[in-house]
Amino acid sequence: MNWFSRLLRISGAKDIEPWRGGQVSTENGNNFVTNQVTVADYRDGRFGQPNGAVGLSATWACVQLIAGTIASLPLMVYRTAANGVRTVAKDHSLYFVLHDSPNYDQTAVDFWEVMAASIELYGNAYAEIERRSSGVLHALHPIRPDIVKVRRKEDGSLEYEWIDNGRRIVKHGPDVLHIRGSLGDALSGSSTLSMCRSVFDDAMAAENAAGAIFMNGVNPSGILSTKPEVRLTPEQREEMEQNLARKYMGSIRQGRPMLLDNGLTWTQLSINPHDAQMLESRKFSGEQICRIFGVPPAMVGFGDKASNWGTGKEIDVLGFQKFTLRKRLKRIEQALLKQLVPLAERRAQGITIEFNFEGLLRGDTQSRYDAYEKAIRMGIATRNECRALENLPPIEGGDVVTVQMQDIPLADAINGGPNGQENRASS
Repeated sequence: MNWFSRLLRISGAKDIEPWRGGQVSTENGNNFVTNQVTVADYRDGRFGQPNGAVGLSATWACVQLIAGTIASLPLMVYRTAANGVRTVAKDHSLYFVLHDSPNYDQTAVDFWEVMAASIELYGNAYAEIERRSSGVLHALHPIRPDIVKVRRKEDGSLEYEWIDNGRRIVKHGPDVLHIRGSLGDALSGSSTLSMCRSVFDDAMAAENAAGAIFMNGVNPSGILSTKPEVRLTPEQREEMEQNLARKYMGSIRQGRPMLLDNGLTWTQLSINPHDAQMLESRKFSGEQICRIFGVPPAMVGFGDKASNWGTGKEIDVLGFQKFTLRKRLKRIEQALLKQLVPLAERRAQGITIEFNFEGLLRGDTQSRYDAYEKAIRMGIATRNECRALENLPPIEGGDVVTVQMQDIPLADAINGGPNGQENRASS
């Protein structure tokens, strides 16, 4: 049927065209009739969105935990002298960019949270390198990982291409910071969303099924019946169904009293989500997502109640730091050192880039003070150095390295002198 016939409705039949996408409201039943959209089409549209997996509570919580923790750690630039003494290189051009403000718009926390989340979800994190006329690195601008294409040129170098505001941008390898995720190659790391697609698909399917149940107040249907000798006409059936849908369907209309006449009776049919194993399947999907990201389920609200408190929680935190964060921090540190610091400068000045893991203790006063006490007793740090970490002014005599006097040889403790044999001879 051509467009002119459709406009004049010559055939008298309703013209049906496939749905082309877009936002559809499930609250308005006529919307599906007007646009020829089925509920399955609507749910499939939500199901296939790129950010669908990120919208899952377990995915969002795991990515927020990992990326937020990494972003909260201070990223330091160190310089190692010829005598092996390592100091913070605050005068280095990279220190301000990596530690304080990578670009004009973002703080270090904002920038590294985006970069860490990109690695977790897409397996790659990109940032455009901005240099001054002298060649010194001046700023880092993050790039969306899903729009970047990487190719290897004939000379072996890498080339990066992406579209920004309708403008095609092509950069050579030295002009783009590229932090690759695990199990990748020189071109890219492996995407968590792609490698574990089936797990995220199952989780989204469970969420959609649960949403369909709870949207109807966990009571999706019932039976409206008449006496055996009463027969309803098709018109009466149609009118009754429309009244039920208009007045009583949906969670916002739950609890509204129903007025029945002419011997009509209503029998409620309820579905228990626990019996249908809906809650168990959603919990299992959440635990699977936690397993993918290496996050203890209790740290994002999953798991039993016993593991959320006490020693169980402490063990989860230690395991998260050792086995989840450590490898991610090492990957970022080595990528920054390799791509941003020339090899000659690394060898001549001993430049290294590391996250300060002590930043995780900022919220635990007791653990910090216990660590300071041990460092002072063992002669590793002075009192003023520990006070500086707490933003306290130095004190007189606090720069002296001290140790406890009870750490003496065992023979001296037994015989009362510096040499046990001499004491025995004198006795």
